[in-house]
Amino acid sequence: MKFSTRPIVGIAVAAVAALALSACTPGAASTPKETLDPNRTVGTDVSAMGELTLTVWDQEVRGGQNEQMEKLNAAFETKYPNITIDRVSQSFDDLGKTLRLALSGKDAPDVVQANNARNSLGAFVAAGQLHPFDAWVDAYKWEDRFSDSVLAYSRYSEDGTTFGSGSVYALPQVGEVVGVFYSKKKLAELGVELPTEWSAFEASLKTAKDAGEVPMLLGNIEKWPAGHVFGPIQGAHVAADQVQSLGFGNAGASWETAENVAAASTLDGWMKAGYFNDGVNGTDYDAAWQELTTGNGVYLMGGSWLAADLQDAMGDDVGFFAPSANAGAPANTTGGTGLPFAITTGSKNPDLAAAYIDFITNDDAMAILAETGNLPVNRTAELAPSSGVLKDVYAVFGDVTTSGVLLPYLDYATPTMGDTLGEALQGLIDGQLTPDAFTAALQSDYGKFTSGN
Repeated sequence: MKFSTRPIVGIAVAAVAALALSACTPGAASTPKETLDPNRTVGTDVSAMGELTLTVWDQEVRGGQNEQMEKLNAAFETKYPNITIDRVSQSFDDLGKTLRLALSGKDAPDVVQANNARNSLGAFVAAGQLHPFDAWVDAYKWEDRFSDSVLAYSRYSEDGTTFGSGSVYALPQVGEVVGVFYSKKKLAELGVELPTEWSAFEASLKTAKDAGEVPMLLGNIEKWPAGHVFGPIQGAHVAADQVQSLGFGNAGASWETAENVAAASTLDGWMKAGYFNDGVNGTDYDAAWQELTTGNGVYLMGGSWLAADLQDAMGDDVGFFAPSANAGAPANTTGGTGLPFAITTGSKNPDLAAAYIDFITNDDAMAILAETGNLPVNRTAELAPSSGVLKDVYAVFGDVTTSGVLLPYLDYATPTMGDTLGEALQGLIDGQLTPDAFTAALQSDYGKFTSGN
């Protein structure tokens, strides 16, 4: 979140602080923005660290997300009774508002979840507020556990200007993929077969509208959820390498192309055709997806993090798919990783923090994530359930990451793109912006950033 489960609020990038790693014994204190010797011996024996409290800030507040954190934290404290975890869980929106101040204060938490985007993780890196993981990557063999493509979502240069390469600054637990949730009962009543490619999907929206149903549910009062509708649409119209350049904020692409305008025109056309619920921009995100559980809609475009809650409410009635641009072709759709866990330079116990992150992302943790209805970023195929909507989610994630392209969240691009995109999408949805004006607004932000970066 990515977007991932999250809106993005622009923040100023502070001056770069040196962040190479200072000699520090296990559990010893380190001053914010102090360096740690990269050649030091990393302390991995948690039992020998003494009686310590580890403060962890996360946004895993929904059902299955919260359950996995509770189980893993309890398991960590059971294995290491000398450690107490002080967990502070907040909604994604609240975490985004409080984290920036917390990292610059005297009592920064030890471990935090931070959005991968430039205006969050990248800005914190540039400000010297997060430790690079170099020494811990070697100590815990994280490059063996995580694929290069996954680690790329948490790599930055020391100054925070280059995204996708450089040091690893955080590790995720879960994969994410954005697709279409649907009611199997509704499709059956409409006489519609599951539309696996975009032309059939759009035809089914008209069928649902003509039958008096609400074809698509969307709550966009928070501004970011519409990005989870536009992203997959863009993936069906625009070449994957162009979306990647735009999403990662790398030079060489443009928003002002016929393909991007066509993607914006598709969303504009859906609005004008009445394919969405009334008052999209005034509807809460959670209220919208919950409408699907009450039978008041056919489709919901959203991320895999909603699967567990939807299955709890709908049982076998809910399914999930990602339509491809053409029949038989793989799907290109928005996705990535869940908010990764980072270690603050204000942490008094960075080696303990690293051991905790290792614990909540190891192979056993992946099994607990799967058991609690989440999508583990590792061991995905091995841990896939045999039935239910999560079987669909695992299959889509596997297909997209192996045959198609998992496209970056568009808010990653620049420190202000979250605000720019959110405002522009609300304007497009309300009819205040034309597709051309929409893409021009995004190009202005992207172009200014890439030309000066």
